[in-house]
Amino acid sequence: MNSNNLTMKNTIITALLIISTLSVSAQDTVRDQARIKKNLAIALSCEAGLYAAAMTGLYFTWYSNYPSSTFHFINDNTEWLQMDKAGHCFTAYQVGRGGYEVLRAVGIDEKRSIWFGGTLGIVFQTSIEIFDGFSQGWGFSWGDMAANTIGDGLFIGQQLLWHEQRITLKYSFHPTEFPKYRPDLFGSNFFKQLVEDYNGQTYWVSFNIKSLFLNKESRFPAWLNFAFGYGADGMTGRFENVTEYNGNPIPPFDRTRQFYFSLDVDFTKIPTNSKFLQYTFKVLNIFKLPFPAIEYNTQGNWVWHWLYF
Repeated sequence: MNSNNLTMKNTIITALLIISTLSVSAQDTVRDQARIKKNLAIALSCEAGLYAAAMTGLYFTWYSNYPSSTFHFINDNTEWLQMDKAGHCFTAYQVGRGGYEVLRAVGIDEKRSIWFGGTLGIVFQTSIEIFDGFSQGWGFSWGDMAANTIGDGLFIGQQLLWHEQRITLKYSFHPTEFPKYRPDLFGSNFFKQLVEDYNGQTYWVSFNIKSLFLNKESRFPAWLNFAFGYGADGMTGRFENVTEYNGNPIPPFDRTRQFYFSLDVDFTKIPTNSKFLQYTFKVLNIFKLPFPAIEYNTQGNWVWHWLYF
Protein backbone atom coordinates (compact mmCIF):
# COMPACT_ATOMS: atom_id res chain seq x y z
CA MET A 1 0.00 0.00 0.00
CA ASN A 2 1.24 3.49 -0.81
CA SER A 3 2.30 4.55 2.65
CA ASN A 4 0.96 8.10 2.74
CA ASN A 5 -2.45 6.84 1.54
CA LEU A 6 -2.34 4.12 4.20
CA THR A 7 -1.52 6.59 6.94
CA MET A 8 -4.32 8.88 5.82
CA LYS A 9 -6.78 5.98 5.80
CA ASN A 10 -5.77 4.86 9.26
CA THR A 11 -6.17 8.40 10.51
CA ILE A 12 -9.65 8.68 9.02
CA ILE A 13 -10.71 5.43 10.69
CA THR A 14 -9.33 6.51 14.05
CA ALA A 15 -10.98 9.92 13.80
CA LEU A 16 -14.34 8.36 12.97
CA LEU A 17 -14.19 6.14 16.02
CA ILE A 18 -13.18 9.04 18.25
CA ILE A 19 -16.17 11.04 17.02
CA SER A 20 -18.38 8.01 17.58
CA THR A 21 -17.01 7.58 21.09
CA LEU A 22 -17.67 11.19 22.03
CA SER A 23 -21.18 11.23 20.62
CA VAL A 24 -22.22 8.05 22.43
CA SER A 25 -20.37 8.95 25.61
CA ALA A 26 -22.34 12.16 25.97
CA GLN A 27 -25.35 10.07 26.99
CA ASP A 28 -26.03 9.14 30.61
CA THR A 29 -25.09 5.55 31.51
CA VAL A 30 -28.20 3.36 31.43
CA ARG A 31 -28.52 0.85 34.23
CA ASP A 32 -31.79 -0.84 33.39
CA GLN A 33 -30.95 -4.22 31.83
CA ALA A 34 -33.56 -3.97 29.10
CA ARG A 35 -32.27 -0.56 28.13
CA ILE A 36 -28.68 -1.85 28.23
CA LYS A 37 -29.53 -4.67 25.82
CA LYS A 38 -31.23 -2.18 23.55
CA ASN A 39 -28.23 0.13 23.73
CA LEU A 40 -25.90 -2.78 22.96
CA ALA A 41 -27.85 -3.48 19.80
CA ILE A 42 -27.83 0.20 18.88
CA ALA A 43 -24.11 0.58 19.60
CA LEU A 44 -23.20 -2.52 17.62
CA SER A 45 -25.38 -1.32 14.76
CA CYS A 46 -23.65 2.06 14.85
CA GLU A 47 -20.24 0.42 14.84
CA ALA A 48 -21.28 -1.86 11.97
CA GLY A 49 -22.57 1.16 10.07
CA LEU A 50 -19.35 3.05 10.80
CA TYR A 51 -17.34 0.08 9.58
CA ALA A 52 -19.38 -0.21 6.39
CA ALA A 53 -19.16 3.53 5.73
CA ALA A 54 -15.41 3.59 6.33
CA MET A 55 -14.73 0.60 4.10
CA THR A 56 -17.00 1.92 1.34
CA GLY A 57 -15.40 5.35 1.55
CA LEU A 58 -11.90 3.88 1.42
CA TYR A 59 -12.74 1.75 -1.59
CA PHE A 60 -14.21 4.55 -3.67
CA THR A 61 -11.67 7.13 -2.48
CA TRP A 62 -8.53 5.04 -3.09
CA TYR A 63 -8.88 1.49 -4.31
CA SER A 64 -11.29 2.13 -7.19
CA ASN A 65 -8.69 4.44 -8.73
CA TYR A 66 -6.12 1.65 -9.09
CA PRO A 67 -6.16 -1.64 -11.05
CA SER A 68 -7.20 -4.76 -9.16
CA SER A 69 -5.69 -8.24 -9.33
CA THR A 70 -6.00 -11.71 -7.88
CA PHE A 71 -5.26 -11.90 -4.17
CA HIS A 72 -1.52 -11.79 -3.49
CA PHE A 73 1.03 -11.02 -0.77
CA ILE A 74 3.82 -8.45 -0.45
CA ASN A 75 6.83 -8.13 1.84
CA ASP A 76 7.11 -4.46 2.78
CA ASN A 77 8.82 -4.98 6.14
CA THR A 78 11.84 -2.84 5.29
CA GLU A 79 10.07 0.28 4.04
CA TRP A 80 10.19 3.60 5.90
CA LEU A 81 12.51 2.11 8.54
CA GLN A 82 9.40 0.38 9.97
CA MET A 83 7.69 3.69 10.78
CA ASP A 84 4.63 2.46 8.88
CA LYS A 85 4.53 -0.63 11.10
CA ALA A 86 4.58 1.60 14.18
CA GLY A 87 1.66 3.48 12.64
CA HIS A 88 -0.27 0.24 12.12
CA CYS A 89 0.31 -0.76 15.73
CA PHE A 90 -0.80 2.65 17.03
CA THR A 91 -3.92 2.77 14.85
CA ALA A 92 -5.10 -0.74 15.77
CA TYR A 93 -4.65 0.11 19.45
CA GLN A 94 -6.60 3.36 19.19
CA VAL A 95 -9.42 1.91 17.08
CA GLY A 96 -9.82 -0.94 19.59
CA ARG A 97 -9.86 1.57 22.43
CA GLY A 98 -12.49 3.64 20.65
CA GLY A 99 -14.74 0.64 20.03
CA TYR A 100 -14.48 -0.40 23.67
CA GLU A 101 -15.27 3.11 24.95
CA VAL A 102 -18.41 3.30 22.84
CA LEU A 103 -19.89 0.20 24.47
CA ARG A 104 -18.82 1.10 28.01
CA ALA A 105 -20.34 4.54 27.62
CA VAL A 106 -23.82 3.08 27.09
CA GLY A 107 -23.59 0.72 30.05
CA ILE A 108 -22.38 -2.50 28.40
CA ASP A 109 -20.45 -4.77 30.77
CA GLU A 110 -16.65 -4.93 30.63
CA LYS A 111 -16.31 -8.36 29.04
CA ARG A 112 -18.66 -7.74 26.15
CA SER A 113 -17.22 -4.27 25.61
CA ILE A 114 -13.76 -5.78 25.26
CA TRP A 115 -14.74 -8.52 22.82
CA PHE A 116 -17.36 -6.64 20.80
CA GLY A 117 -15.68 -3.24 20.84
CA GLY A 118 -12.00 -3.79 21.56
CA THR A 119 -11.56 -6.17 18.63
CA LEU A 120 -12.53 -3.47 16.14
CA GLY A 121 -8.88 -2.56 15.76
CA ILE A 122 -7.93 -5.86 14.18
CA VAL A 123 -11.21 -6.06 12.22
CA PHE A 124 -10.69 -2.66 10.57
CA GLN A 125 -7.02 -3.20 9.85
CA THR A 126 -7.53 -6.71 8.47
CA SER A 127 -10.15 -5.37 6.07
CA ILE A 128 -7.64 -2.85 4.74
CA GLU A 129 -5.08 -5.61 4.24
CA ILE A 130 -7.61 -7.65 2.27
CA PHE A 131 -8.27 -4.64 0.04
CA ASP A 132 -4.52 -4.35 -0.46
CA GLY A 133 -4.30 -8.04 -1.31
CA PHE A 134 -6.65 -7.54 -4.25
CA SER A 135 -4.87 -4.39 -5.48
CA GLN A 136 -2.35 -4.85 -8.28
CA GLY A 137 0.19 -2.34 -7.00
CA TRP A 138 0.24 -3.50 -3.39
CA GLY A 139 -0.52 -6.72 -1.55
CA PHE A 140 -1.50 -8.34 1.73
CA SER A 141 1.33 -7.71 4.20
CA TRP A 142 1.99 -10.13 7.05
CA GLY A 143 4.21 -7.47 8.60
CA ASP A 144 1.27 -5.09 8.73
CA MET A 145 -0.91 -7.81 10.23
CA ALA A 146 1.66 -8.53 12.92
CA ALA A 147 1.74 -4.84 13.85
CA ASN A 148 -2.07 -4.67 13.85
CA THR A 149 -2.27 -7.70 16.14
CA ILE A 150 0.30 -6.31 18.57
CA GLY A 151 -1.52 -2.98 18.79
CA ASP A 152 -5.01 -4.35 19.34
CA GLY A 153 -3.64 -7.15 21.54
CA LEU A 154 -1.98 -4.59 23.79
CA PHE A 155 -5.32 -2.90 24.39
CA ILE A 156 -7.35 -6.10 24.87
CA GLY A 157 -4.71 -7.77 27.06
CA GLN A 158 -4.54 -4.85 29.49
CA GLN A 159 -8.31 -4.59 29.78
CA LEU A 160 -8.57 -8.31 30.52
CA LEU A 161 -5.70 -8.24 33.01
CA TRP A 162 -6.07 -4.88 34.75
CA HIS A 163 -9.37 -3.38 33.51
CA GLU A 164 -7.42 -0.26 32.63
CA GLN A 165 -4.68 0.91 30.28
CA ARG A 166 -1.44 1.22 32.19
CA ILE A 167 0.61 1.23 28.97
CA THR A 168 -0.67 3.42 26.16
CA LEU A 169 0.40 4.01 22.57
CA LYS A 170 0.65 7.67 21.59
CA TYR A 171 1.59 9.93 18.69
CA SER A 172 3.46 13.20 18.27
CA PHE A 173 4.58 15.26 15.29
CA HIS A 174 6.97 18.05 14.34
CA PRO A 175 7.36 19.69 10.90
CA THR A 176 10.40 18.71 8.81
CA GLU A 177 12.15 19.97 5.69
CA PHE A 178 11.30 16.92 3.59
CA PRO A 179 7.87 17.93 2.23
CA LYS A 180 9.53 20.69 0.19
CA TYR A 181 11.45 18.00 -1.69
CA ARG A 182 8.59 15.48 -2.01
CA PRO A 183 5.22 17.25 -1.55
CA ASP A 184 3.58 14.34 -3.38
CA LEU A 185 4.75 11.94 -0.70
CA PHE A 186 4.90 13.99 2.49
CA GLY A 187 2.07 16.49 2.05
CA SER A 188 1.75 19.94 0.54
CA ASN A 189 0.43 21.58 3.73
CA PHE A 190 0.75 21.13 7.48
CA PHE A 191 -2.42 19.07 7.95
CA LYS A 192 -1.43 16.60 5.24
CA GLN A 193 2.06 16.40 6.68
CA LEU A 194 0.61 15.37 10.05
CA VAL A 195 -0.44 12.06 8.53
CA GLU A 196 1.92 11.70 5.55
CA ASP A 197 5.41 12.74 6.69
CA TYR A 198 6.98 9.80 8.51
CA ASN A 199 10.08 11.93 9.12
CA GLY A 200 8.13 14.12 11.54
CA GLN A 201 6.12 11.43 13.32
CA THR A 202 7.08 9.79 16.59
CA TYR A 203 5.23 6.83 18.09
CA TRP A 204 5.41 6.39 21.85
CA VAL A 205 4.88 3.65 24.41
CA SER A 206 3.80 5.52 27.53
CA PHE A 207 4.00 3.80 30.95
CA ASN A 208 1.96 4.95 33.94
CA ILE A 209 4.37 4.99 36.85
CA LYS A 210 1.97 4.73 39.77
CA SER A 211 -0.29 1.97 38.42
CA LEU A 212 2.66 -0.14 37.25
CA PHE A 213 5.23 0.31 40.00
CA LEU A 214 3.66 1.85 43.12
CA ASN A 215 0.79 1.03 45.46
CA LYS A 216 -2.55 2.81 45.39
CA GLU A 217 -1.86 4.62 48.67
CA SER A 218 1.20 6.35 47.24
CA ARG A 219 0.99 10.13 46.87
CA PHE A 220 2.91 9.98 43.63
CA PRO A 221 0.93 11.78 40.85
CA ALA A 222 -1.36 9.22 39.23
CA TRP A 223 -1.19 11.07 35.90
CA LEU A 224 2.61 11.07 35.46
CA ASN A 225 4.11 8.68 32.90
CA PHE A 226 7.47 7.97 31.35
CA ALA A 227 7.60 7.21 27.65
CA PHE A 228 9.85 5.60 25.06
CA GLY A 229 9.52 6.90 21.51
CA TYR A 230 10.57 5.72 18.06
CA GLY A 231 11.05 7.97 15.05
CA ALA A 232 13.07 8.15 11.84
CA ASP A 233 14.62 10.90 9.77
CA GLY A 234 16.27 11.50 6.42
CA MET A 235 13.81 9.42 4.37
CA THR A 236 12.92 10.62 0.86
CA GLY A 237 11.71 7.25 -0.47
CA ARG A 238 10.01 4.11 0.78
CA PHE A 239 12.89 1.63 0.71
CA GLU A 240 15.79 3.88 -0.27
CA ASN A 241 16.30 7.57 -0.87
CA VAL A 242 15.86 9.24 -4.24
CA THR A 243 18.14 11.89 -5.71
CA GLU A 244 15.60 13.96 -7.63
CA TYR A 245 11.89 14.70 -7.96
CA ASN A 246 10.33 16.25 -11.07
CA GLY A 247 13.78 17.16 -12.28
CA ASN A 248 14.74 18.92 -9.05
CA PRO A 249 17.72 17.51 -7.12
CA ILE A 250 17.28 16.18 -3.58
CA PRO A 251 20.27 16.33 -1.20
CA PRO A 252 21.77 13.02 0.00
CA PHE A 253 20.23 12.48 3.44
CA ASP A 254 21.18 9.69 5.83
CA ARG A 255 18.25 7.47 6.81
CA THR A 256 18.39 7.49 10.59
CA ARG A 257 16.46 5.73 13.34
CA GLN A 258 15.78 7.75 16.49
CA PHE A 259 14.99 6.49 20.00
CA TYR A 260 13.61 8.78 22.69
CA PHE A 261 13.03 8.85 26.42
CA SER A 262 10.71 11.46 27.92
CA LEU A 263 8.02 12.14 30.48
CA ASP A 264 4.33 12.17 29.61
CA VAL A 265 0.86 12.74 31.06
CA ASP A 266 -1.92 10.17 31.24
CA PHE A 267 -4.86 12.54 30.82
CA THR A 268 -7.37 9.86 31.81
CA LYS A 269 -5.92 9.79 35.33
CA ILE A 270 -6.41 13.50 35.97
CA PRO A 271 -9.24 13.66 38.53
CA THR A 272 -12.35 15.53 37.43
CA ASN A 273 -16.09 15.25 38.03
CA SER A 274 -16.91 16.76 34.66
CA LYS A 275 -18.19 14.20 32.16
CA PHE A 276 -17.16 16.50 29.33
CA LEU A 277 -13.60 16.71 30.60
CA GLN A 278 -13.44 12.96 31.18
CA TYR A 279 -14.29 12.25 27.55
CA THR A 280 -12.09 15.09 26.33
CA PHE A 281 -9.16 13.62 28.27
CA LYS A 282 -9.76 10.24 26.63
CA VAL A 283 -9.35 11.85 23.22
CA LEU A 284 -6.31 13.88 24.29
CA ASN A 285 -4.67 10.67 25.50
CA ILE A 286 -4.02 9.77 21.87
CA PHE A 287 -1.24 12.38 21.82
CA LYS A 288 2.09 12.52 23.61
CA LEU A 289 2.38 15.79 25.56
CA PRO A 290 5.50 17.80 24.62
CA PHE A 291 8.22 17.42 27.26
CA PRO A 292 12.01 17.55 27.36
CA ALA A 293 13.45 14.40 25.79
CA ILE A 294 16.71 12.51 25.34
CA GLU A 295 17.39 11.12 21.86
CA TYR A 296 19.79 8.43 20.73
CA ASN A 297 20.06 7.82 16.99
CA THR A 298 21.76 5.36 14.68
CA GLN A 299 24.30 8.00 13.71
CA GLY A 300 25.72 7.33 17.18
CA ASN A 301 24.63 10.70 18.60
CA TRP A 302 22.97 11.61 21.88
CA VAL A 303 20.75 14.70 21.56
CA TRP A 304 18.98 16.70 24.25
CA HIS A 305 15.65 18.33 23.32
CA TRP A 306 14.38 21.03 25.66
CA LEU A 307 10.86 20.47 24.35
CA TYR A 308 10.17 17.62 21.95
CA PHE A 309 7.04 17.30 19.85
